[in-house]
Amino acid sequence: MGVLPSSPTARSQAKADRRQALLGAAATLFARSGYNGVSIEDLGAAVGVSGPAVYRHFSGKPAVLAALLVEVSETLVAGGQAVVEGAPDAAGALRALVRFHTDFALSHPNVIRVQDRDLDSLAPADRHQVRTLQRTYVELWVRVLGQVHPGVDAQLLRIRAQATFGLLNSTPHTLPASPTVAVRPLLEEMALAALGMLGAAGVAPA
Repeated sequence: MGVLPSSPTARSQAKADRRQALLGAAATLFARSGYNGVSIEDLGAAVGVSGPAVYRHFSGKPAVLAALLVEVSETLVAGGQAVVEGAPDAAGALRALVRFHTDFALSHPNVIRVQDRDLDSLAPADRHQVRTLQRTYVELWVRVLGQVHPGVDAQLLRIRAQATFGLLNSTPHTLPASPTVAVRPLLEEMALAALGMLGAAGVAPA
């Protein structure tokens, strides 16, 4: 008789929670001080452990940055694919992608700032992986845009998608001045306009 897999132990769950806490602290500290301005000791102190204890979860500071940026890129790709698969049609998929990315941008301004400033600090292999995942995410949007705007050159659609990301990823600059409840509808409306989804009256067509 085979042995059924056991549920995660309290110890393994605690380790996973600590790892996530370290990544959250890294996003905050790297966004504030830059990757080069943060030490392993700083990361440990932020979650109440010693610097050497960080090595139980990551091989070093480069591995922390890699985990932060690779995992968020993987999350965007997987989440975007799920959104598209669950939408009733291409127009619905595009609106859902806008909501999905707006949620991400409003929830992760520190990660956006770190990626903008410290992507080049990644090791070449990690940077290549992030870039590959980013291209996959862009092409997901381009495929949906191609269904919404048939006959439009893919490169023009790619420019629309990239411009939309730039708009939505402006949250590190817009959030300190405005509450999220005010920023969200504005970001979504402007994103839909950039994607050619708003009519003359400013209302997304059904």
